[in-house]
Amino acid sequence: MPRKLIRKYMPDEAKLKQNRHLSWLGNHIHNPNLWHLTRKSVCRAFMVGLFCAFLPIPAQMLVAAVLALFVRSNLPISVGLVWITNPITMPPIFYFAYLVGVWLMDLPAQAIEFELSVDWLSSGLNHIWQPLLLGSVICGIVAGILGYFLMQAFWVWQVNRSWKHRRKNNNKKP
Repeated sequence: MPRKLIRKYMPDEAKLKQNRHLSWLGNHIHNPNLWHLTRKSVCRAFMVGLFCAFLPIPAQMLVAAVLALFVRSNLPISVGLVWITNPITMPPIFYFAYLVGVWLMDLPAQAIEFELSVDWLSSGLNHIWQPLLLGSVICGIVAGILGYFLMQAFWVWQVNRSWKHRRKNNNKKP
């Protein structure tokens, strides 16, 4: 079942509950629904995590944790999926989101030379923040919805496959 596959890669619940960076969540983090691996909680976690992965803000994991509390999704999966946008994948993902925003706003795409400095953040980001934010939110919504339904389909497929395998093995017994 998908539960076994997911549990194999999921972080330890006890360690996450003791993490001092998550202490601000208080007793909410002890809600067992945030840790169960059910079809609903995992599908919601994919929706939350993929949406937050596209947000061009610092502390995406924090936003994912808060959203996981509100929608009652699996907390570790919601937070872990945010790492789809890591330092290697971030430039192409956010560039694509920028292009989506430019297309939706019907603006010409600007060729901006990127450099990691405070000057560029204050001047260069000022020109692209609106299409980047719009494109990121739209891409995040689409990715979240797709992730939700694809995980639903995967879960159902995996359960059906498991049942067929079990039935096949039961028919072989004398």
